[in-house]
Amino acid sequence: MNKEARIWYLFNSGFAVETQKYFIIFDYYMDTPARQPRTMDTGVICPEEIPNKKVLVFSSHSHSDHFNPIILNWRSKIKDIKYILSSDISAPTAGDTVFVSPGNHYDVDDIGIDVFDSTDIGVSFFVHIDGITIFHSGDLNWWHWKGENEKYNKDMASAYKKQINMLKGKHIDIVFIPVDPRLEEFYTLGLDYFMTTVGAQRVFPMHFGNNYAMFEALKRDIASKEYISKVVDITHRGQSFTYTPDEFN
Repeated sequence: MNKEARIWYLFNSGFAVETQKYFIIFDYYMDTPARQPRTMDTGVICPEEIPNKKVLVFSSHSHSDHFNPIILNWRSKIKDIKYILSSDISAPTAGDTVFVSPGNHYDVDDIGIDVFDSTDIGVSFFVHIDGITIFHSGDLNWWHWKGENEKYNKDMASAYKKQINMLKGKHIDIVFIPVDPRLEEFYTLGLDYFMTTVGAQRVFPMHFGNNYAMFEALKRDIASKEYISKVVDITHRGQSFTYTPDEFN
């Protein structure tokens, strides 16, 4: 089996991943292209551009920066499409839609999906697809805010660690994980705990807005020095990357 994957950064927590048999999309929301024309290389999903493969569309929760109802219009343009939506999302029930909840396993075609909780609302996804494992965190993160009280931040740390600890011992090829510079000096807490507890072959930071300078700071940050070589350097919407597991064996 060809385990190579191609990944596009769409914006915020939005990514597209093409594998041997599938084209999957996570947390799509910004449908305005970074520039014209409208193509995947400008950060938007154009159904006519999608390869002739099975399409799975994931949305981790109902926040407007993770779920755009426009995704539901794609079913009229894509022959083989299924939606994997967090149960907090309000969308019509249809035969091509699976509403998921934390703590459950779902089989969709030959794809295995384990659903984990979030430290905000909604869920996170652990996906087994075409011999590749992908973890998309949604808004599962160690959200340590300076403005919150000590109890809130302690409870947040505990809730985050509980979910990540359940991934111990699992092989993860690709992780999409929040590294949010709004957390100031605490922006790497979630990433660092994930990488030292679970690890992944390739790390795609997300939820950083337009602050691409964060990647340079991350390279200089002593907290990430042990795994920085695995962190992908994202510079713009629509940027694409190739992942080949053999590179890391």
